[in-house]
Amino acid sequence: MPADRPTRDRYVHWERVTTRWADIDVYGHMNNARYFEIIDTVVNNHMDRSLGVDIRTLPVVAVVAEVGCRYFAEVGYPDPVDVGLYVERLGRSSVVYKVGIFQGDGDEASAEGTFVHVYVDNTDPARPVTPVPDVMRAALAPLLRA
Repeated sequence: MPADRPTRDRYVHWERVTTRWADIDVYGHMNNARYFEIIDTVVNNHMDRSLGVDIRTLPVVAVVAEVGCRYFAEVGYPDPVDVGLYVERLGRSSVVYKVGIFQGDGDEASAEGTFVHVYVDNTDPARPVTPVPDVMRAALAPLLRA
Protein backbone atom coordinates (compact mmCIF):
# COMPACT_ATOMS: atom_id res chain seq x y z
CA MET A 1 0.00 0.00 0.00
CA PRO A 2 1.54 3.35 -1.06
CA ALA A 3 2.17 5.81 1.77
CA ASP A 4 0.48 8.58 -0.18
CA ARG A 5 -2.79 6.72 -0.75
CA PRO A 6 -5.53 9.31 -0.11
CA THR A 7 -8.12 8.91 2.63
CA ARG A 8 -11.67 10.23 2.90
CA ASP A 9 -10.74 13.09 5.24
CA ARG A 10 -8.93 14.87 2.39
CA TYR A 11 -12.09 15.66 0.44
CA VAL A 12 -14.65 18.40 0.91
CA HIS A 13 -17.51 17.76 -1.55
CA TRP A 14 -19.08 14.30 -1.99
CA GLU A 15 -21.28 12.58 -4.55
CA ARG A 16 -22.33 8.97 -5.00
CA VAL A 17 -22.11 7.41 -8.46
CA THR A 18 -23.69 4.15 -9.55
CA THR A 19 -21.52 1.65 -11.37
CA ARG A 20 -22.99 0.03 -14.45
CA TRP A 21 -22.47 -3.32 -16.11
CA ALA A 22 -21.11 -1.47 -19.17
CA ASP A 23 -18.37 0.13 -17.01
CA ILE A 24 -16.63 -3.20 -16.43
CA ASP A 25 -13.96 -4.49 -18.79
CA VAL A 26 -13.07 -8.06 -19.69
CA TYR A 27 -10.90 -8.33 -16.54
CA GLY A 28 -13.86 -7.61 -14.24
CA HIS A 29 -12.87 -4.14 -13.06
CA MET A 30 -13.94 -0.66 -14.09
CA ASN A 31 -12.52 0.44 -17.41
CA ASN A 32 -10.00 3.31 -17.25
CA ALA A 33 -12.14 5.59 -19.40
CA ARG A 34 -15.01 5.40 -16.91
CA TYR A 35 -12.82 6.91 -14.15
CA PHE A 36 -12.30 10.00 -16.30
CA GLU A 37 -16.03 10.27 -17.02
CA ILE A 38 -16.76 10.21 -13.29
CA ILE A 39 -14.06 12.77 -12.53
CA ASP A 40 -15.30 15.18 -15.22
CA THR A 41 -18.93 14.77 -14.17
CA VAL A 42 -18.37 15.38 -10.46
CA VAL A 43 -16.25 18.51 -11.07
CA ASN A 44 -18.84 19.97 -13.43
CA ASN A 45 -21.77 18.96 -11.19
CA HIS A 46 -20.20 20.94 -8.36
CA MET A 47 -19.70 24.04 -10.49
CA ASP A 48 -23.19 23.82 -11.97
CA ARG A 49 -24.85 23.49 -8.55
CA SER A 50 -22.61 26.05 -6.81
CA LEU A 51 -23.08 28.77 -9.41
CA GLY A 52 -26.82 28.30 -9.84
CA VAL A 53 -26.56 29.17 -13.54
CA ASP A 54 -25.98 27.21 -16.72
CA ILE A 55 -22.19 27.27 -17.01
CA ARG A 56 -22.49 27.13 -20.81
CA THR A 57 -23.98 30.64 -20.84
CA LEU A 58 -21.09 32.36 -19.04
CA PRO A 59 -18.56 34.58 -20.86
CA VAL A 60 -15.75 32.24 -19.79
CA VAL A 61 -15.43 28.50 -20.05
CA ALA A 62 -13.18 26.05 -18.24
CA VAL A 63 -11.38 23.74 -20.63
CA VAL A 64 -9.53 20.62 -19.55
CA ALA A 65 -5.77 21.16 -19.77
CA GLU A 66 -4.67 17.99 -17.99
CA VAL A 67 -6.18 14.88 -16.48
CA GLY A 68 -4.59 11.91 -14.76
CA CYS A 69 -5.45 9.08 -12.42
CA ARG A 70 -3.57 6.95 -9.88
CA TYR A 71 -5.08 3.53 -9.23
CA PHE A 72 -4.81 1.79 -5.85
CA ALA A 73 -7.53 -0.89 -5.81
CA GLU A 74 -10.02 -2.36 -8.25
CA VAL A 75 -13.49 -0.88 -8.58
CA GLY A 76 -16.23 -3.16 -9.84
CA TYR A 77 -19.91 -3.64 -10.54
CA PRO A 78 -22.51 -3.53 -8.97
CA ASP A 79 -21.42 -1.52 -5.93
CA PRO A 80 -21.69 2.29 -6.05
CA VAL A 81 -18.70 4.57 -5.57
CA ASP A 82 -18.37 7.62 -3.35
CA VAL A 83 -16.52 10.42 -5.07
CA GLY A 84 -14.76 13.12 -3.05
CA LEU A 85 -13.57 16.43 -4.46
CA TYR A 86 -11.28 19.22 -3.33
CA VAL A 87 -9.30 22.03 -4.95
CA GLU A 88 -5.55 21.61 -4.60
CA ARG A 89 -4.67 24.91 -6.27
CA LEU A 90 -6.69 27.93 -7.34
CA GLY A 91 -4.47 29.97 -9.64
CA ARG A 92 -4.97 33.15 -11.65
CA SER A 93 -6.48 31.38 -14.67
CA SER A 94 -6.50 27.71 -13.67
CA VAL A 95 -7.80 25.28 -11.07
CA VAL A 96 -6.28 21.95 -10.01
CA TYR A 97 -8.85 19.52 -8.63
CA LYS A 98 -8.24 16.25 -6.79
CA VAL A 99 -10.97 13.64 -7.06
CA GLY A 100 -11.00 10.54 -4.85
CA ILE A 101 -12.93 7.43 -5.83
CA PHE A 102 -13.92 5.09 -2.99
CA GLN A 103 -15.82 1.82 -3.16
CA GLY A 104 -17.05 0.13 -0.02
CA ASP A 105 -16.73 1.24 3.58
CA GLY A 106 -12.95 1.61 3.66
CA ASP A 107 -11.20 4.89 4.37
CA GLU A 108 -8.63 4.59 1.56
CA ALA A 109 -9.23 5.64 -2.03
CA SER A 110 -9.46 3.08 -4.80
CA ALA A 111 -8.24 5.79 -7.18
CA GLU A 112 -7.42 9.49 -7.22
CA GLY A 113 -7.72 11.73 -10.23
CA THR A 114 -6.07 15.06 -10.96
CA PHE A 115 -8.13 17.37 -13.15
CA VAL A 116 -6.91 20.78 -14.36
CA HIS A 117 -9.23 23.44 -15.75
CA VAL A 118 -7.89 26.52 -17.55
CA TYR A 119 -10.31 29.40 -18.06
CA VAL A 120 -10.67 30.92 -21.51
CA ASP A 121 -12.83 33.64 -23.06
CA ASN A 122 -16.03 32.00 -24.32
CA THR A 123 -16.92 35.00 -26.51
CA ASP A 124 -13.69 35.11 -28.54
CA PRO A 125 -13.09 32.42 -31.20
CA ALA A 126 -9.34 32.54 -30.43
CA ARG A 127 -10.19 31.62 -26.80
CA PRO A 128 -7.44 33.52 -24.99
CA VAL A 129 -6.70 32.48 -21.39
CA THR A 130 -8.56 34.66 -18.89
CA PRO A 131 -8.57 35.02 -15.10
CA VAL A 132 -10.95 32.83 -13.10
CA PRO A 133 -14.02 35.07 -12.58
CA ASP A 134 -14.91 36.13 -9.05
CA VAL A 135 -18.23 34.23 -9.16
CA MET A 136 -16.34 31.03 -9.92
CA ARG A 137 -13.67 31.77 -7.30
CA ALA A 138 -16.47 32.07 -4.75
CA ALA A 139 -17.77 28.61 -5.77
CA LEU A 140 -14.28 27.07 -5.66
CA ALA A 141 -12.96 28.66 -2.46
CA PRO A 142 -14.88 26.32 -0.09
CA LEU A 143 -13.19 23.35 -1.80
CA LEU A 144 -9.65 24.71 -1.36
CA ARG A 145 -7.35 22.61 0.83
CA ALA A 146 -3.91 23.69 1.98
